[in-house]
Amino acid sequence: MTLLLIGAFCLFFLLGWPVVLAILLPAIVYILANDLPLQLVGQRMTYALDSFPLVAVPIFILVGNIMNQAGITERIFRFADTLVGRVPGGLGQVNIFSSLIFSGMSGAALADVGGLGRIEVKAMTRRGFTPQFAGALTCASAVVGPIFPPSIPLIIYGSVTSVSIVQLLLAGIIPAILCVLLLMGTVAVMSYWRDFPRSERWARPREIWRDLKPALPALLTPVLLVLGMLLGYFTPTEAAAVTVVYVLFISLFVYRSLTWAHLRYAAYETLKSTSAILIIVSAAAIFGWIMAIEQVPQAFAQQLLSLSSDPIILLLIVNVILLLTGMILDSTTATLLVIPIIAGPLHMAGVDPVHLGIVAIFNLMIGLLTPPMGLALFLITDIAKVPMRSILKELLPLYIPLFGTLMIITFFPELSLWLPKLIR
Repeated sequence: MTLLLIGAFCLFFLLGWPVVLAILLPAIVYILANDLPLQLVGQRMTYALDSFPLVAVPIFILVGNIMNQAGITERIFRFADTLVGRVPGGLGQVNIFSSLIFSGMSGAALADVGGLGRIEVKAMTRRGFTPQFAGALTCASAVVGPIFPPSIPLIIYGSVTSVSIVQLLLAGIIPAILCVLLLMGTVAVMSYWRDFPRSERWARPREIWRDLKPALPALLTPVLLVLGMLLGYFTPTEAAAVTVVYVLFISLFVYRSLTWAHLRYAAYETLKSTSAILIIVSAAAIFGWIMAIEQVPQAFAQQLLSLSSDPIILLLIVNVILLLTGMILDSTTATLLVIPIIAGPLHMAGVDPVHLGIVAIFNLMIGLLTPPMGLALFLITDIAKVPMRSILKELLPLYIPLFGTLMIITFFPELSLWLPKLIR
């Protein structure tokens, strides 16, 4: 029965069915075939959404949409251009640096690609970069967002695995900065091969201050977020509420660029995105409940632990599993369906659950850049107006720092665990 359930899901997914239907219909058939009451479907879906940490998801999505509508992303990009535009690689470096800043407010890779990416691709193309490279770098740098606080995927991971979300968010800071440094180093090396354009001179202090002033209120958002959680003033869910109030305040009273039309559009986009995420969460809860009844996690744990008892070897095996999973499933679905199965045996083998969270989510984010399911690829091809094949060709050298980051955080758990240990 379990094989039929998983097989039906894979078949429907490959046939192009919506993910929700591919998950939900086999689960309903299972319930009916086992003479279980159909009311279980509604009960399990409702129970899955009755989660306080998940409240942070729509609020952080709203934050990203408000920033896009209020023009905050443009101010961030202008400051980043002034600060690092002279570094070898020029606007390529600005692209990466801007993604780190923006990720401290949006918490989602696709928000980075869809919001900041439009500005980045347009500016880079105007400066002489090919739209293919601009699109590829925008995708690669957006991977930083989901592991730097606030991170929507880490919040979902924490709610699924009952791991401290505060510790997960803190654990992502150093790996995110490491990824940014490796990406910037790669672009700097590529700039010598391809003679990328860059700013004619370094910005003067007064020019840096000129562009820092309008961006400073936005730049303080992640500082407010992290300090508040570190000092125990609010939980991640409460931090989301504080962040949206702060972003509304600076948009209305500092920048004075947010109108009712902007706010309505931001709310509408938030409703669409939230509905798409949470309906998958609720459908996956039924699927996961059936897996638990069929004792799939226990069977998988026995099989995995029989291969090795070395935590590093098990992490490498899980990395391969997640990389393959990320190619065919979006990150939310993979987190909800696969993570609960693999988390148990790795915890039993001695892998820290916070470390596993960072490795797993970063791994799945790379899946956004790998066909056939790579959602970031589909989005950037529409923005840059170039074929996906061209984007993938330009992505090849950029996979090196991404997979390099994945291997470093896999083999050196202290990079992820150092900050969380400060509050344990």
